[in-house]
Amino acid sequence: MQIDNTTLQDLAIFHADEDQSVLNRLNFCQTFGGRQWLHYFLSHPHNTEKQILDTQYILKTIIRHLDHWPQHITNGTVMVMQRFYESQIDKIPARPGITDAFFYRIFHGPDFGLIKYTVGHSIDFVKGMVYLTQLLDGEDIPAPLKRVLNDISSLLKPDILQQMHLQDKQNMSNATMLKYGHYLLYHCKEKIKQLIEHFSKLDAWYSMAKASEVYKLQFPTFTSDQRPYIAAEGLYHILLQTPVAYNLEMSHDNNFIFLTGANMAGKSTFIKSVGLAIYLAHVGMAVPAKNMELTLFHGLLSNIQVADNIVKGESYFFNEVQRIKNTILKINDGQKWLVLIDELFKGTNVQDAMRCSSAVIKGLLKIENSLFILSTHLYEIGEDLKPYPNIAFRYFETHVTDTQLSFSFQLKDGISNDRLGYLILQREGVVDMIEKL
Repeated sequence: MQIDNTTLQDLAIFHADEDQSVLNRLNFCQTFGGRQWLHYFLSHPHNTEKQILDTQYILKTIIRHLDHWPQHITNGTVMVMQRFYESQIDKIPARPGITDAFFYRIFHGPDFGLIKYTVGHSIDFVKGMVYLTQLLDGEDIPAPLKRVLNDISSLLKPDILQQMHLQDKQNMSNATMLKYGHYLLYHCKEKIKQLIEHFSKLDAWYSMAKASEVYKLQFPTFTSDQRPYIAAEGLYHILLQTPVAYNLEMSHDNNFIFLTGANMAGKSTFIKSVGLAIYLAHVGMAVPAKNMELTLFHGLLSNIQVADNIVKGESYFFNEVQRIKNTILKINDGQKWLVLIDELFKGTNVQDAMRCSSAVIKGLLKIENSLFILSTHLYEIGEDLKPYPNIAFRYFETHVTDTQLSFSFQLKDGISNDRLGYLILQREGVVDMIEKL
């Protein structure tokens, strides 16, 4: 699936404020390296159904073993091992005996302590890696996971690593400890580096599986239809603490949603919920919905948080136009795209915005092999669009009692007539403040 940085930002896959980041929400990694791999997986959605299904299968495999996942390989363990290779350590004897170990401890005390500490963590790490290969291995596991497990088993073959796997570190002589330290420092650096990288990858998959279990996400089903299709029940936004669920169905015959409603009614959240669920599905993850069925999409584009560019002297409206232009150039290729547009042409006056929006929507309606969700406050242009058979009109309702607003956040058929800007101004006391000036 193709996606650009603007869309990743619009969907909050990554965000400077961690509370607003999907990455942070899904992060159950035990190591920093795992988080880096999680970032990689979330920024590289798959392009084929096989890749998606392989990732789904990996996560399902790990989910079955979550209760037995080793917790003693921590970020601290990995950092100790990595820093060991960055330290200046006095030469460790190759075949230390009792006497060598005694004198090394006396004359190289700080290095002896560092070696002992590192060997202890390394034994935990080796034991954990062996355990993971046994936990996850089987005759019927997806090829990407099988390759990682096979490589780990190969890297762990040396006799001394097998000895470390069987070693009780609480009953280890100083000579044995120095022997392990010598091997780790002079003969095992690349192996350890590769093993850490493999664990980081497994850690990222574990995080995705753990998030699926914790948040009760469901794996979507992909159909082989040549035309774009989405059907979701109980779809919601994963970043919300108390989300409201939506039902959604879009197809070739009904490929455009014209979405209206007052500010705060839920339009932007709905759009982002759909985009995020489709994106996570293409990453191979489970999605925030009771169930979802969809086709493979070639790409996902959004136009939600357009900004002006002071440095280039580009206005907000100019950048809106450029974003729409680039979107049309991309999606006019016969491939299946999902396009999300929130409040088109906010950077110009109402009459101009209505004319521009109407022209763009009528153009997009000609593109049959993509799906579109567009929200707007320009309710008036909806009447002119009703003759088009492939457009669906949906709105979020707002209830007004005196000056109090309440939102159901439920998607309904039709076009909203709510115009509540002045009411909100009154409710917040702005009108009274102005009158007292």
